[in-house]
Amino acid sequence: MAETHASKALKKIEIHEAECALRYAAIKERLDSGSERFDKLERMIWGIYPVMITSLIAIVGLVLTQ
Repeated sequence: MAETHASKALKKIEIHEAECALRYAAIKERLDSGSERFDKLERMIWGIYPVMITSLIAIVGLVLTQ
């Protein structure tokens, strides 16, 4: 029995949906890994703040004592 136009279209749509599901899974994985990298950068930035504040206090202290 020959396939009808509707059954061919449905088969194409099902294949397309499967490919999109794989594509979206890959995109989600990339976004999650990017999020982990940004979390690491954020922790590094927060780690620099105490050094900057301590340096600023030391510089102000040196300027005020002169």
